[in-house]
Amino acid sequence: MKRIDLEDEIRDIILASVDVEGLTAEDLPAQSPLFGEGVGLDSIDALEIGAALRKKYQVKFKTNADENRAHFHSIATLATFIAENLAISLED
Repeated sequence: MKRIDLEDEIRDIILASVDVEGLTAEDLPAQSPLFGEGVGLDSIDALEIGAALRKKYQVKFKTNADENRAHFHSIATLATFIAENLAISLED
């Protein structure tokens, strides 16, 4: 699977999951941080995104907050996490 295709799917899931006025796909570069100084999403958004990703990809997030913060850092890190959990390789 191409990395960009998975990142686009994740981007669409994020846009469908969060209620941030005016947020578009262009506001979500793959490497940009999703939380804090980046896009500015919050913990409620993370829960909604996590639920949508679990439903779509059947992935499970651990209860370890530090690991989850690393996975949710950006769309790119989410793509890597999902690919590893589904045992698929990502092509650039």
